[in-house]
Amino acid sequence: MESQEEVKEEGVGYVVMRNLFSREEDFQMKVEKKTRKKLMRESADRLTLGKKMHEKEEFQKKMNPDSLTHPAEFMVKPKGQTVWEGKNVTLHCTVAGWPKPRVAWYKNNVPIDAKGHPDKYTVESNYNMHSLEIKSCDFMDTAEYRASALNVKGESSSFASVVVKSTFVHPHDSSALALYYSSHFHTFLPPTIIDKFGVSFGHEGETMSLGCTVIIYPNVKRYQPDVLWYRDNVLLKPSKWVNMHWSGEKAMLTLVHLNKEDEGLYTLRVNTKSGFETHSAYVFVRDADVEEEGVPVAPLDVRCHDANKDYVVVTWKQPAVEGSSSILGYFIDRCEVGTKNWVQCNDTPVTFARFPVTGLVEGRSYYFRVRAINRAGESRPSRVSDPVAAVDPSDRARLRARPSAPWTGMIKFSEEDPTVGVVPGQPSDLAVTEATKSYVVLSWKPPEQRGHEGIMYFVEKCIVGTDTWQRVNTGMPSKSPRFALFDLAEGNSYSFRVRCCNSAGVGEPSEPTRPTTVGDKLDLPSTPGPVVATRNTATSVVVSWGASKEVKRLVGYYIEVGVEGSNVWVPCNNKPVKCTRFVCHGLTTGEKCVFRVKAVNAAGYSDSSAASEAVLVQAGIGEHTVHPEPPLWPSLSLRLTKICGCRMKRLNFQTVPVLALSLMSPSMKLCRSLLEFSGGARFKCHVRSNVCANEVKPELLCSAIPAPPTGVTLAERFQGYMVLSWQAPTKTGGADIRGYYLDYRTVKDGVADGWHELNTQAVTGTSYKAVDLKENKFYQFQVRAANMAGLSVASPPSAPLECKEWTVAVPGPAHGLHVLEVRKHSLVLLWETPAFNGRSAVTGYYVDIKEASASDGCWKGVNERSTQKHYLKVAGLKEGVSYVLRVSAKNIAGVGIPCEPLGPIVAETRPGTNEIVVDVDDDGVISMIFECSEMREGSQFVWSRDYEALTDTSRLNIQTAGGRSRAIFTDLSAEDLGSYSCMVTNTDGFSSSYTLTEEDLKRLLDLSFEHKFPVIPFKSEMAIELQEKGRVRFWAQVAKFTSGCQVEYVFNENVVTQGEKYTMHFDKSTGIIEMFMDLLEVTDEGTFTFNLVDGKATGRTSLVLIGEEFAALQKKSEFERAEWVRRQGPHFVEYLGFEVTAECNVHLKCKIGNIKPETEITWFKDAIEIEEEDEAAKHITISKADTGVYEVKLKDERGKDKSLTLQCLQGGNVPVTTDCKSLRIRASGKCCKCKCRPASPSCRDAKISHSDRVQCGVSGEQLWLKINEPTEKDKGKYGINIFDGKDGVKRVFDLTGQAWEEAYEEFKRLNPSEHFYSLPHTDRARVVGGLPDVVTIQEGKSLNLTGNVWGDPAPEVSWLKNDRELKSDEHYTLKFEHGKYASITIAAVTTVDSGKYALQVKNKYGTEAMPFTVSVYFPEDEEVKGDKKE
Repeated sequence: MESQEEVKEEGVGYVVMRNLFSREEDFQMKVEKKTRKKLMRESADRLTLGKKMHEKEEFQKKMNPDSLTHPAEFMVKPKGQTVWEGKNVTLHCTVAGWPKPRVAWYKNNVPIDAKGHPDKYTVESNYNMHSLEIKSCDFMDTAEYRASALNVKGESSSFASVVVKSTFVHPHDSSALALYYSSHFHTFLPPTIIDKFGVSFGHEGETMSLGCTVIIYPNVKRYQPDVLWYRDNVLLKPSKWVNMHWSGEKAMLTLVHLNKEDEGLYTLRVNTKSGFETHSAYVFVRDADVEEEGVPVAPLDVRCHDANKDYVVVTWKQPAVEGSSSILGYFIDRCEVGTKNWVQCNDTPVTFARFPVTGLVEGRSYYFRVRAINRAGESRPSRVSDPVAAVDPSDRARLRARPSAPWTGMIKFSEEDPTVGVVPGQPSDLAVTEATKSYVVLSWKPPEQRGHEGIMYFVEKCIVGTDTWQRVNTGMPSKSPRFALFDLAEGNSYSFRVRCCNSAGVGEPSEPTRPTTVGDKLDLPSTPGPVVATRNTATSVVVSWGASKEVKRLVGYYIEVGVEGSNVWVPCNNKPVKCTRFVCHGLTTGEKCVFRVKAVNAAGYSDSSAASEAVLVQAGIGEHTVHPEPPLWPSLSLRLTKICGCRMKRLNFQTVPVLALSLMSPSMKLCRSLLEFSGGARFKCHVRSNVCANEVKPELLCSAIPAPPTGVTLAERFQGYMVLSWQAPTKTGGADIRGYYLDYRTVKDGVADGWHELNTQAVTGTSYKAVDLKENKFYQFQVRAANMAGLSVASPPSAPLECKEWTVAVPGPAHGLHVLEVRKHSLVLLWETPAFNGRSAVTGYYVDIKEASASDGCWKGVNERSTQKHYLKVAGLKEGVSYVLRVSAKNIAGVGIPCEPLGPIVAETRPGTNEIVVDVDDDGVISMIFECSEMREGSQFVWSRDYEALTDTSRLNIQTAGGRSRAIFTDLSAEDLGSYSCMVTNTDGFSSSYTLTEEDLKRLLDLSFEHKFPVIPFKSEMAIELQEKGRVRFWAQVAKFTSGCQVEYVFNENVVTQGEKYTMHFDKSTGIIEMFMDLLEVTDEGTFTFNLVDGKATGRTSLVLIGEEFAALQKKSEFERAEWVRRQGPHFVEYLGFEVTAECNVHLKCKIGNIKPETEITWFKDAIEIEEEDEAAKHITISKADTGVYEVKLKDERGKDKSLTLQCLQGGNVPVTTDCKSLRIRASGKCCKCKCRPASPSCRDAKISHSDRVQCGVSGEQLWLKINEPTEKDKGKYGINIFDGKDGVKRVFDLTGQAWEEAYEEFKRLNPSEHFYSLPHTDRARVVGGLPDVVTIQEGKSLNLTGNVWGDPAPEVSWLKNDRELKSDEHYTLKFEHGKYASITIAAVTTVDSGKYALQVKNKYGTEAMPFTVSVYFPEDEEVKGDKKE
């Protein structure tokens, strides 16, 4: 008890510890035995628990937003398959991922468009299971297929290969034959269609037949095939327009009296128990010739809808050709069945292609037709519609289900006895079904309360806003629950209601409709999108376009074609198509055609789209026809084996490579063949042949496969990988190289293993990194190129290469060598950086060259110093010689090994090679142009700068059209200096380059400026001359101009025109511009200007007449006019002069003209008339007594004139005379009465020396002194001393006062052109225009003015403000460009900037200033002024 109590008192923990570590003897271990089954159960439970905990943990991770999504993963990957040709194959895969991945299928890395080729591919996706079905496999379906799964977390791909085996089997391989026919043919062979009809063309009114030969094996009469014909996927049935015939071997379809409705895609489908076969081709129907030029062609596809007792809706489609003008509308005609009387249904042409016809007779059938009308006349009628009966729709349905009587040409009606006295109720569901500006159509449901007799309807209308209802059809109630209202006012809104009536009376009106505005509610279609034309065959082009975005009830599209530059459009289809892709057939091979599209609906036509780019009508690239010559036919080895009634062929050619083809001939039921050739190239072809007896005539349509790559070399190697490089094929086969495929094999002790694929995805470059290789093993590699036609043959294998790390210090070989711009004396070599740089970076390259026929010791270096560029131009080649080239890279450690040589390359300039041409167009745009005449399908122009791809496209805009590419500089500057090159892909190296230098840059910029701002050159600037009567002639001569040159005549900035004062003339044969003024007035002082405009070019020439120049010219003009007036009467031809005779007598004489007998001639001395009887006056000997002024006066009724006075001076007898150049003072030597010699003359007691201006001498018996160009300084007393050795005589003449004035006036009269006025020098500085007189500008705006300046040498330019010179600063920007244009810019003008400004120019020939005024105003001031005026 005591021990138990103690135990109770002890703690539980103590007891546990004591029992656990107790060493007492009574301690016993309890051992439990478990069976194997129990142990396995416990282990399974633990595993299950752990799995549940793991799943819970994973679920919690996925519930985390950051871990919820996970990438796509292939749970089941597609597997590669091998199938027979003609069989179907399906690839399956299962994909997991979140979000749900999107799966796409690829063939050789090209996306598969299953929707675009539903007859070839079917793609399905159900519950993460995806499949691709390939139908009717052929040789071209042999490829690598890829399934790509993509979601937001990434992309995953899986690959599978499909191999299609040819149906040809060896005739001795019985097991293979049994396998083939048991799997392929079963019991019956599918039908085969041969002798197929192609694309056909016909004209309206003609008859056309389409036919095909159908081969069915075996041919069992009990099992005849179903032969069906379709047009645009609509089953055809025999009718009066369509006849069908099946003879057991040939199916025929005959189209009687072709019409545009017969145009479309015709399909023949042959159904048998073993399968079906189809063939389709398009039939085009051209319009018949119109009877009158310019009228539209006939509409088409006339149909009837919604027929009722007295009502039917007729629809049609607009024709493709509207004629010489737009279609104004359509007329609808009807004809009762059984008659030939056509009645016009509408008086006014309808514009919609839909019209309700009313007034039909119940129970009768009608045909309808439509005619189009334009300004030139009416079209021919369309094809008539199918007959339609005017009956109630319910009766028509009852008659179709169970005819009430045998057909007799009439429809019988039977009605029960009417119930008298029942007034019909209200119609229901009244609505406006159609509303146009020509008509409105109403529809409703008959009332429920109407008795057993027939009812009719009255229609009422009401203008919205009034309460007046007007009955429309009072005289002719409608029998149908449809009614069309005409002659409604367009733009007005109406409401309508309907009443029912019968013999009992008129019922209550229906509920009125909502207001309906009369007008077209169907808009014209919008313009279709851009049109793209693509080459297809030698006579067809594929045209695609963007659908019209805004269109309702689209009928279809019409496609038109025109030859480039002709502006003549011809329809490609005469029946509208609804798709946005169409193949236009019947084109002329070699023509360049453009296409456009227009949409059409019931409202009419849309605008035509923009024309497509011109496309050359030519077969697609790589397709050409090969006709083997007869000498080649005997080399054919033909082997025929008869198997189950079929002939299997194998044709062996000895001269050409492998071709896969399909042969058919009338002598065969079913044939599959393989054509094999020997040689190096390969082609993929379709072959058509006729095999009759021993005659074989094959025709091959070929697409070339590229030549093999060359020069497979090692670019870098490491412990587990090697980098390989090779050279691209020299011949691409006429198509882009889409990639390269590599094979490898191991080499051990000189023994090579089999080849294996290295890459499954095509390599786009000319280098590849081969990974997962084994170190210290030797490998060989070969490369194949691929284009759209297939794979090339393999390149020559590389040398055995060991996979181990490179330890050399120098760089590896360069790779990717290729040449551009091969000419007869030069070429450009390009290469890529080595994959292995060595111990330091590559610092340069060396290029070596040798002739192809020379030995390896003949290599010569092209560049003495290494180049850091990746290209080098090699010059100094010999024309026609073949060369090989190689490149070596270097670094600090030294020069590496050279790369594999490139070549041989023949130094020649190929025919048709063009160079880059730099062009500056009329707008001053600078561009480089390169043309190529050898463009192929897919060829592209590739521009580069310094032989590197253009990265900054903002400075160069590329435009390509056909075989011409243009690179346009957006803003040519020093940044654009460099070498530009252009190459054309898919050609045999057509390329060229152009180097832009600083000199070229300056020249092109100057030329661009001249083209942007062209100036008309003047052969002679404006000049002036004085003509008879004082008439003034301003004239200038233009050096270069066109017939469109126009002249504007300006005086003081005001344009003057032809009138009384001004006479203008521009002789375009000589370029002389003239303006005449009969008389100069005071108001004519200023600037005269000729402004010329010739297209973009402008020209200006001016003449300033102001100040003394103008006054002198005006005075001379008045003098010349006065002289002309003087000469109209008696006048002096030669003024009064004198002559000293031998007897020392003086004769005064003058010459007069235009006198009459009654003309009075009077002599005066000192204003005193000299009588005729005064003998002393007739002979005057100079003496002091004869000193005086003599003059002669003439007078009659026409006018009067007087001579210049002659003054005889005291103290001498020395006369003074003048000519047009000088004053002459003369003295007679005979007056000395002795022999003498003259001494030197003197003036003001100073001896006059002989010079160019003052000259003296002796002429016969006269002494003379001549003063050239006299001035005021020449006034004074002149004396002449004459000595005879003993004595002397002195004569003195006072040349001052009146004598000077009279002599000087005469001098000026005789020489007015040089001394009364002088023209400004042609090269003097002047402002020729561009500045206004007054400039008014708002405060805060910026002002920019430019003046045109002229002068040679170039003038100095300055700007003045209020007679103070301006300097360029932040506020004033002053520029003088190209020696011609002076500009001033005032930033943010203020009132301080108001004032008088001037543009002043100066050179060595003169100075000129052009003033103008600047006025700055506040906007508020202008508003106040405007308010005051108001």
